Amino acid sequence: MRTIVHLVILSAIALTAWQEFGPAPGFPGGPAGPDAVLATAFESRQSNLQVKGQGVVARVLSDDRDGSRHQRFILRLVSGQTVLIAHNIDLAPRIPGIENGDTVEFHGEYEWNPRGGVIHWTLHDPAGRHVGGWLKHEGRTYQ
Repeated sequence: MRTIVHLVILSAIALTAWQEFGPAPGFPGGPAGPDAVLATAFESRQSNLQVKGQGVVARVLSDDRDGSRHQRFILRLVSGQTVLIAHNIDLAPRIPGIENGDTVEFHGEYEWNPRGGVIHWTLHDPAGRHVGGWLKHEGRTYQ
């Protein structure tokens, strides 16, 4: 009897958490795979994390021209989370003709911010001090 009461209480707590916060990353109904890693990193405000994934371009932004120049665009992941891609075009080729709705794969370093995060280091480090990253668009790799 005591075990049944405990199970009922735990079920009620789990149901309340599910209704308030939604499914946990990696569980049915929640983000899976790379999206789960990014969702967890966002929720825990984690940075300096090597990640891979893909998303659909939600918005193409103007280049950042302060310091090293960066091509910038926002990707929407399958989970709905958005991330800013900041691709250094002083050290790597620009993705030509990128448009809203295009699919882009990425490998780079995730940095937390309140809007979903930033993926940078999407290139080969010529000094060899950082893990190399890349972007893939329409069958071509940019690094």
